[in-house]
Amino acid sequence: MRRLVLTLPLVLAVTAPALADDPEVTITLKDHQFTPSEVPVPPGTKVKVTVKNEQPTTAEFESRVLHFEKIVTAGGQVAVFVGPLNPGSYEFYDDFHHDTRGHLVVK
Repeated sequence: MRRLVLTLPLVLAVTAPALADDPEVTITLKDHQFTPSEVPVPPGTKVKVTVKNEQPTTAEFESRVLHFEKIVTAGGQVAVFVGPLNPGSYEFYDDFHHDTRGHLVVK
């Protein structure tokens, strides 16, 4: 047990920096538009996607192909993790306003 207690901090010190290296992207939702609407992300990597809703109305950030849906309250933000992804284009949208769409572009 003593050995586990002594090695656990070392394991956490080695793995914590690796977790912090995940790429992050931020998408803003304003006037029923995603900015940017084409979001480049690297292939084969887990990516944190943060959506900031700068609208006075609630939105639903959703992607069927990426298997997520999150409610984003007016003035709020949410984060989802996607990937690792293969090269291609992955659509996301506001399910409350179907014309509001964007893509994660993996290349």
